Amino acid sequence: MTADMSGMDAGKKGSQQTGAVQEGAHRADAGRTEHAAGAASSSRDVATPALRVTISDVAAAAGVSRATATRALKGEGRFAPDTQQRIIEAAERLGYVRNTMAAELAAGRTETVGLMLRDASNPAYGLLFSRLQDEAHRRGLDLVTVTIGADEQGAKQVNALHRLMGMRVAGLIVATGGITAAQLEPFADQVPIVRAGRVESAGRIHTAHYDDPAHGRLLASHVGALGHRTVVVLAGSAEASYPEYLRGVAMRDTLVAAGVGVTMISAGARPDEGVSEALDAVRAGATAVMCASDYRQLAVMRALSAAGLSVPGDVSVTGCDGILPGADLLGLTTLRIPVEDVAAATVETMQALLDGGADAVVRRAFTGVLVPGSTAAAV
Repeated sequence: MTADMSGMDAGKKGSQQTGAVQEGAHRADAGRTEHAAGAASSSRDVATPALRVTISDVAAAAGVSRATATRALKGEGRFAPDTQQRIIEAAERLGYVRNTMAAELAAGRTETVGLMLRDASNPAYGLLFSRLQDEAHRRGLDLVTVTIGADEQGAKQVNALHRLMGMRVAGLIVATGGITAAQLEPFADQVPIVRAGRVESAGRIHTAHYDDPAHGRLLASHVGALGHRTVVVLAGSAEASYPEYLRGVAMRDTLVAAGVGVTMISAGARPDEGVSEALDAVRAGATAVMCASDYRQLAVMRALSAAGLSVPGDVSVTGCDGILPGADLLGLTTLRIPVEDVAAATVETMQALLDGGADAVVRRAFTGVLVPGSTAAAV
């Protein structure tokens, strides 16, 4: 990290030197004739990339001081209507983009929060990302996001958190189940952290999470009520997906307590892992396969179809998440996780932490709704 920060400092110095040269050039432009200044402004409108336009450019084009332009664009202070309109029009014409993070750091505060998200190609994480963005915008927070794919040991995710910290974010939202509390805790020394979706036991990490044990119990109770007495539970291991692991354990325990025979399969992160073992159990007499995610449910259904078995005629199958596009058309028996509630609570908690309004560790659990589709039937 020391080497990285040194590089950033060097970059800042270079940027300051470049800015000084540009400022000098603008002062020189201001000393030319009005016609020449107008021509230079026109040239900048066409040729200057938007991200290189400074507040000094806007001030010069509007004929005001840099401080006046800054206050006007931030909505601070009082100005004659024509002055403020002239500044706004100059900013729009030049394509001025305010460097929000730099301005916040200069003011000694920041409203920018880092978000680390599991691969957004997964519909459940994609929807969570969208809702987090909506909630953050509504509450005046900016999110800087990095996404991570398969990373069972969490090394990529730790590196991503270091990158976010290098951007001087005010807090971290972690929306992935693949990083441990031990890996997260060092970051909690520097900024508040809220896990979105996964439960956490570490004392300094806050959560707005799905009640995965409750989800497992709801699904298992439904399958048990359909009369199934021999069931396969297919879930990710604790290392591959902790939420899936919690769901799977709750399914198993609920079924066993009801006198149902259970074959428990702990698989890796890929949806097709463990499917062949599940089919072996079906051939041995199991009448239902309970999957800890809808992706696994689809993988099992494909394998059953390839083996000449029908769902639910020969075998009942269930999943969990309820976010897959077309899940209703496929008639998936699943549980719809409360993404919207978790996203709203996550951003609300982060805002409270940034405002200093949370004295104790926040733990908020949300339970979804059972979707009794057509892939599970009575025996």
